[in-house]
Amino acid sequence: MMKNKGRVEVNRELCKGCYLCIHACKKGVLSIDETPAALGVYPVKASGTACVGCGNCYVVCPDLCITVYCEEAE
Repeated sequence: MMKNKGRVEVNRELCKGCYLCIHACKKGVLSIDETPAALGVYPVKASGTACVGCGNCYVVCPDLCITVYCEEAE
């Protein structure tokens, strides 16, 4: 059985720090970045390899600053 393998990219400068995506991520891939963006907001960052590419974070993001890549992995 093939499992999905995903990767998330967050545009730091578009993220306003609402953190809806963090709550939507069932795999705990997203967290708050310790470094503020240019406007002083602490954006979301993606880390780890647990992403399955479900797209929940993308769906809830009001600013379209998240891109999800998905591929099949063995």
